[in-house]
Amino acid sequence: MAIKITGDAAADRVLDESPFALLVGMMLDQQYPMEHAFRGPAKVLDRFGTLDPAAIAAADPEEFATLCSTPPAIHRYGRSMAGRLQTLAALVEEQYGGDASRIWAEAGSAQELFDRVLALPGFGKQKAQIFVTLLAKQFGVRPDGWETLVGDYAEDGYRSVADVVDPASLQKVRDFKKAKKAAAKAQTG
Repeated sequence: MAIKITGDAAADRVLDESPFALLVGMMLDQQYPMEHAFRGPAKVLDRFGTLDPAAIAAADPEEFATLCSTPPAIHRYGRSMAGRLQTLAALVEEQYGGDASRIWAEAGSAQELFDRVLALPGFGKQKAQIFVTLLAKQFGVRPDGWETLVGDYAEDGYRSVADVVDPASLQKVRDFKKAKKAAAKAQTG
């Protein structure tokens, strides 16, 4: 199944073809519309010429930050996300030989997969749960017990980027998140 998250066929193709791009898109998915976050890797590829983690990690931090923050930026906070992206690239290079797919392909269990994702820069518990769900729902990476680790994200529905397969499902995920925020605000308000 081809990824259809961004609304841009070329950007989606980058996510399909590069496990590192998928990881970067998920890292960028915070305080920024998800489809724009997942377009970030294509912007880096277009401007930097590669998504090779070793090259990104070795790039001059100031030049890379400028590249990432030039409009249209990879994120609302392009400069700080550029630094996080370089940290992520260095970790993928050092721990996984530059092959991001090894994070999930070589995980011996659902817990190990979750722990590996959780250890990545910019990934907290919820983001790790969503990324593991994305791998399960859209890439068939389903180690025994993954559903327990990701909780409600494993259920059918439209809760996260893991459930986005077309523009209609993107809107349903947006509606779900909006309703959830409104409910949370009503509880605290």
